[in-house]
Amino acid sequence: MNVILDKLKEVLYTVLPITVIVLILHFTLTPLETHLILKFLIGTFLIIIGLSIFLLGVDLGITPIGTAIGSAITKTNRILVVVIVGLLLGFFISAAEPDLHILAGQVDMVTSGHVPKTAIVVVVSVGLGVMIALGLARIVYNVSLRVVFTVMYLIVFILALFASPAFLAISFDACGATTGALTVPFILALAMGVSMLKKDSEASERDSFGLVGIASIGAILGVLIMDIVSNTGEITGSLEYHSMESESVIGPFIEEVPKVAWEVFLALLPILITLLVFQMFSSDFSRRAFRKVLMGILFAFVGLVLFLDGVNAGFMDVGSIVGYRVAMLENKAYILTIGFILGFVTVLAEPAVHVLMYQIEDATSGYIKRSLVMIALSLGIGVAVALSVLRVLIPGIQLWHYLLPSYIIAIALMYFVPELFIGIAFDSGGVASGPMTATFILAFIQGAAEAVEGANVLVDGFGMIAMVASMPLIALQILGLIYKVKSRKEA
Repeated sequence: MNVILDKLKEVLYTVLPITVIVLILHFTLTPLETHLILKFLIGTFLIIIGLSIFLLGVDLGITPIGTAIGSAITKTNRILVVVIVGLLLGFFISAAEPDLHILAGQVDMVTSGHVPKTAIVVVVSVGLGVMIALGLARIVYNVSLRVVFTVMYLIVFILALFASPAFLAISFDACGATTGALTVPFILALAMGVSMLKKDSEASERDSFGLVGIASIGAILGVLIMDIVSNTGEITGSLEYHSMESESVIGPFIEEVPKVAWEVFLALLPILITLLVFQMFSSDFSRRAFRKVLMGILFAFVGLVLFLDGVNAGFMDVGSIVGYRVAMLENKAYILTIGFILGFVTVLAEPAVHVLMYQIEDATSGYIKRSLVMIALSLGIGVAVALSVLRVLIPGIQLWHYLLPSYIIAIALMYFVPELFIGIAFDSGGVASGPMTATFILAFIQGAAEAVEGANVLVDGFGMIAMVASMPLIALQILGLIYKVKSRKEA
């Protein structure tokens, strides 16, 4: 019972700041119709309950599978086994990631089905699987993270030259969205399982970071290659407000359940099959542990259905409408300020960020304080969302104007900071872009893009998650630089 309450508290901290901001805007700048605010509140309730149950399921069912399989495949001492299993597991886990489903659903909706949800989920999951396989091989062969990130991002930016602006934004958004509440614990567990078998404890600690960052590159490559190969050409997009179609409050939630339940079942089925096959050939799980893992998968299913139902039927539509109405106000300072506040409080309340802060404080023996990490990340993400709003307001600003300098700085910093911080920084991009970023703030930016004349929802409405995911790369490596200087002074 205490575990459930802890998860509930975690999720409340994440969701409540957004809820409070929406209610303040409802009573001040952008009053919402009664049926819309009721849908938003019901959606919020379902998100809180659903995400709490889902995260409990991840802890009980998904993470133990990742740790056990990571350890088992390494004991075989066969690199081919490590690579193939990493590839398959990466695909299955990414295909079940809620944040990716939300992003792919938005792309499908905005493009009126020209870019189907299934296509995005599949290409991103293939990309993630391939990069997890390479990332696990890197741990086994002790390849430097500096080399891997430099080479892979060089490939990314060469491919980006041939991609359309819309797909450039979607690809970098997919990078942040695919490393969410399900994928990150599983990838970390896999990395821990493989790296723990190293005799050198320092190398083991260092190698347990970085795999999330490597995996997320696969999402970018998957979408970019899909765009270049399929030659989709120019696609325009617009928003559809499901909430505007009907004033029914409960109806949309009931209608959404069967569709969402089937999608979640298909997404989690490969994980269940993987567990059953693993149990047949291994004795890692006792009967009691096996039942516990199965219960965890069931919790993940129920929680994910409730979460996506709340997101699809009430939460995101209100985010779009609020963004649209604030952007329509004459004074554009309002939307810039609200964008900054949304980014600032979302990261402040993100449970995964608190885990990351403890990780950094522990790794640096207290040199880098949690409060310093929190301030750096909150300001960085607040600025990222505000810059995304500015890109909507000034259509001449393109996403690569932001991302290219950010990644050049991040890659240059790698050659001056301790390797431990490289892994932590690149892993934290996925940590910062959590469930609220992929839902409400994404919808808010798209609503603003729909309202601003000259802005394109498909080009300017996406790219915000990419901005949020890029900020920690710089912020945390700068902290690594501070730690390095301090350590030298102490020495």
